Amino acid sequence: MSYPFRVTDATVDVVEALLSGDDELYGLKIAKTIGRPSGSVVPILMRLEGCGWVLSEWEQDESARGPRRRFYRLHADRVGEARRLVSERKTASSKAASSILRPGLGGAR
Repeated sequence: MSYPFRVTDATVDVVEALLSGDDELYGLKIAKTIGRPSGSVVPILMRLEGCGWVLSEWEQDESARGPRRRFYRLHADRVGEARRLVSERKTASSKAASSILRPGLGGAR
């Protein structure tokens, strides 16, 4: 299936985090959850928002300490496609990993 954005491993990780059901996902929290730098996560979120996959809104709690956070969530119309994307990529990567020949484990001589 083709998508309106470049699908990288980092993109799949971000989409998978958005599928987690957490209602308070912001850039830094997603980055820490998936183990990637926020400098790569935030541009991915912006691209996904630009093509209509992600919705965002600024934190409304005025009493919160620190800078306001921008919360992200998957657009309800894209949840099925997001699940399919993650499933496709996870299946493809597991097939690729299992097809690698490993010397000494029945692989090439």
